[in-house]
Amino acid sequence: MTGIKVFAPASVGNCIVGFDTLGLALERPGDEIILTPTNRKGLRITKITGAKGRLPYEVEKNTAGIAALSVLKHLGAEDMGIDMQIHKKMPFGSGLGSSAASAVAGAFAVNILLNQPLEKRKLLPFALDGEELASGSRHADNVAPSLIGGIVFSPNEHEVHRILAPKGLMATVIYPHIEILTKDARNILSETVTLKQMVQQSANLASFIIACQSSNIGLLERCMQDVVIEPQRAKLIPHFQEVKDAALAQGAFGCSISGAGPSIFALSPNSFVAENAAEAMQKIFSDNKIKSDLYISQINQEGVIKC
Repeated sequence: MTGIKVFAPASVGNCIVGFDTLGLALERPGDEIILTPTNRKGLRITKITGAKGRLPYEVEKNTAGIAALSVLKHLGAEDMGIDMQIHKKMPFGSGLGSSAASAVAGAFAVNILLNQPLEKRKLLPFALDGEELASGSRHADNVAPSLIGGIVFSPNEHEVHRILAPKGLMATVIYPHIEILTKDARNILSETVTLKQMVQQSANLASFIIACQSSNIGLLERCMQDVVIEPQRAKLIPHFQEVKDAALAQGAFGCSISGAGPSIFALSPNSFVAENAAEAMQKIFSDNKIKSDLYISQINQEGVIKC
C-alpha cells in the first residue's frame, strides 16, 4: 500500500459559553500528516516541518505520534511498520487547537492506513490521548470539531453531538503574534464560581444550543456572553476589550477568546459582516504595533479528511 495524507483543521474551543465542551471547526489553518508503510517494525516519525524544532521525534512524546500509537495498540497493530511525516501549518499556543489537530490527524491517518476499522467518532478517545499529552487535560472542545467537523458539543470523551449551524454563519479569527500555552491559561483559572455565574453560564450554553438548532438569531446574539472564563483570561491578551468592541460594532453576534487564546474570534451572520469585523479587529493590533494573522471561515462541516 502506498502512503496516505490527511488534513485536520484548526478549531475554536469553548465558543464563549461551553468551556471544555463546545467547539467549532474552521476551514483553515490546519495540520497535515503523511503515513507510509515500511518493512521495519513500529511507528517512526521521520520528518517534521513548520515546527521550528519544537516538536519531538520520539513517538511517545509527540502529540500526533501518541494518538496514532494508541490506535495501533487498540487494533493490535503496534508492530506494523509506518513512517510518519508531520507538517505543522498552524502556530503553537494560538488558541486554535494546534495540538488537537495533530492528535486528530495522527489517529485518523492510522485508521485510514488500516482500511478504517473504526468509524470517525470512535477515534475521539485516541485523539484525546494526544491532547492530554500536550495540555494535561482530556477536554474535547478542540479535538471533537477537528475530528468530525461542524459545531460540536462533547460533554465527555465518549459522546459527540453535532449542533446545527445557522445558515450563513461565519467565523472571523485573529491571531496576534503572542503566545499563550494552554497549560498556563488553565493555571490562572479559579476553581470556584458563584451561584449567579453558574446559573448565567448554564443558561447561555443552553440558549446557544437552542439558538443554533432553531436558527434563532436574536437568541444567539443575546446568549453569547462568557461570565466565567473570559473575565479571568482577558488580561493575558493585550487590547482584548478593544478588539472585542470593534467586532461587535461591526455587527458580529459575539466575540471572545478562542480556546486558551491569544486568538480572538467573532461569529457573524454573513461574510460581509465577518470581513468588516476582521478589518476592524486587525486594525486594533496594527495600531498598537502587534503583528497578527487573520482567518475568515465558514463552519467546516467535514473535519479531518484524507487528501
